[in-house]
Amino acid sequence: METTVSGRTTRKTFSAYKIIQTIIGILFGGYLVWRLISIFILNPVYGADTWMRFTISGLVLGSVYALVAIGYTLVYGILFMINFAHGDVMMIGAFGGYFVFEALDTIEVNSGGQVMPFLDANPILSVILAFIIGIGVASASGYYLERLAYRPLRGAPRLVPLISAIGASIFLQNAAQLLFGSQRRDYDNPAVLNRNAGINIPVGDGTVVLTYTGIFTIVLTIIILVSLYMFVQRTRFGRAMRAVAENKPVAALMGIDVDAVISRTFIISGALAGAAGVMWGIHLALVYYFVGFLPGIKAFTAAVLGGIGNLPGAMLGGLFLGVVEALGPAILGISFQLKDVIAFGILVLILIFRPTGILGEVLSEDKV
Repeated sequence: METTVSGRTTRKTFSAYKIIQTIIGILFGGYLVWRLISIFILNPVYGADTWMRFTISGLVLGSVYALVAIGYTLVYGILFMINFAHGDVMMIGAFGGYFVFEALDTIEVNSGGQVMPFLDANPILSVILAFIIGIGVASASGYYLERLAYRPLRGAPRLVPLISAIGASIFLQNAAQLLFGSQRRDYDNPAVLNRNAGINIPVGDGTVVLTYTGIFTIVLTIIILVSLYMFVQRTRFGRAMRAVAENKPVAALMGIDVDAVISRTFIISGALAGAAGVMWGIHLALVYYFVGFLPGIKAFTAAVLGGIGNLPGAMLGGLFLGVVEALGPAILGISFQLKDVIAFGILVLILIFRPTGILGEVLSEDKV
């Protein structure tokens, strides 16, 4: 349909995509409101204590997603590529922490006249050593991934590094399976990080246990994320990272070693994944060769949710995804085994309704 305004002809067009988008939004929003009214007012299924347990579990899980999502965001901001092997770098870090705990549990020392494992006699030092080794092997993995799998393809079309990342992910999974076996292993935590112990909080008619491992994971994640943000914003290397992300040729003309910045970015990204892997093992106890795949994909979802390339957005997206994944099955009235469907359903909805994420993408002009 055409109309004439002030001698100029304009054409009114109606986008079928926008109409479908609006219909989906209205239907989903209406269903969600109806479910909330039903489970909280008309037919309450869970008490306040249960909802609190779900929320705390989601915050702990979201903290791990946030750490891994930051790694995706750092790499994307500089190379404009998705490192789909990042979740497997987390798996390597988890194995690093696992073997440290296993080794320290076999060493017996005299503590207060009593012979006990080094793991329990020196819990703080044991945890520090586990993080050092886990972060170290994950950082090395990130560095060599960039040197071997991505740097030779830097000038190639965007699809080529993506395929290389998928291949690197499969390689790391199979290498871990050959080296460590396919069996699932349990983290043997120090006694002070007993997964069943924590702070009892009365909520409603029940009691919620805020576990020590959950507190440890959330607090350490906040410290790491705040420190990283300050590092990127206020240090010389952080400014170099932002300059390379903005324009590599100009950054090189200003005396910045672009290759070194990219390599160190992968090291930092690997360190974050390694820390997340050790936290995952300490809190959830489980580690095996495939343990990083789903958390890695969900962390990518969190990065897209918050705004790819946006550090605060990745932090917010990780926490939000963890909480939604924990609360979603109860709100929607579906099996908790379908929580992965909710996580990836959120990815689809974000790509439909807000592709730039909650806080928006942070891209240089030449990437837009």
